[in-house]
Amino acid sequence: MALTTGEQTRTWVPDWPCSVAQVLRPQRRGAGDPTQREDDAGRIWRALRTPTGPASLCVQARPSTGDVHARAWGPGAEWALDRLPALLGADDDPSGFVAHHPQVAEGIRRHGHWRIGGTGLVMESLVPSILEQKVTGKQAFGSFRELVRRHGEPAPGPVAALRLMLQPTPATIAAIPSWEWLRLGVQPAQSRTMVTACRLAPSLERVSQVSAEEADTRLRTVRGIGVWTSAEVRMRALGDADAVSFGDYHLANWVGWALVGHDITDDEMGELLEPYRPQRGRAAAMAIAGGQSRPRRGPRMSIPTHLPTR
Repeated sequence: MALTTGEQTRTWVPDWPCSVAQVLRPQRRGAGDPTQREDDAGRIWRALRTPTGPASLCVQARPSTGDVHARAWGPGAEWALDRLPALLGADDDPSGFVAHHPQVAEGIRRHGHWRIGGTGLVMESLVPSILEQKVTGKQAFGSFRELVRRHGEPAPGPVAALRLMLQPTPATIAAIPSWEWLRLGVQPAQSRTMVTACRLAPSLERVSQVSAEEADTRLRTVRGIGVWTSAEVRMRALGDADAVSFGDYHLANWVGWALVGHDITDDEMGELLEPYRPQRGRAAAMAIAGGQSRPRRGPRMSIPTHLPTR
């Protein structure tokens, strides 16, 4: 890593064609997310609270040279740059993945270089995931945006023009009064879960250091965190290729249409994906990418952002 005035840099060469924008897309919570922006040059800017302090991270793919260039500012800059390969999917190994369905094989053919990145930051993923429980994407993204704008703080570095902001600290979130949660459009059940989780933040952050199975168990000991929320967090924070968001409004039916041509239940999706353990999440994503789309009908809810573009 190189150090300039107030800025640290790193150039990293992945051993596969890494699409920075595609890998980092799941970390963004809606187009107006104040914690992750894309500028006119295609660079991705992220504001994050690392174990060593706040940081801003700017990541740019350079296809002409096959490398990724990153810059960072703030007390957590070194941590953010050290974590760069894992963030972009270097720890995700799809080499042993075997397609048992032609639709999954087609998804792999189309997106063979797709990787699942992990931030290593549990609360960063948990806070917006709780806000997304059982509400529309528009509602959840709006609540998260206002939570950050009202209670977060500007990110370090030259990011004023981007209006890049840090999520509020867990202590700040835990102190938000009930009337303010209503003002943010957050339901009482969600705010109770949020406050409980934020009070347990130090122990919850440590689940990034254990296996995905143990992380799931620990996350779900918190009242209000169930299968869906745990999977959303494990996928983003741990890069867990086996994480499947059972209970999602769309996912089972999307997998059903991709693999068998009709809507299915969560239990049926579990049966279809079981042969892919421990990469069931990858199998679901590849099935949706390679199979037929579900006809659009009914109300629009939160659309999963962790799937590769068809």
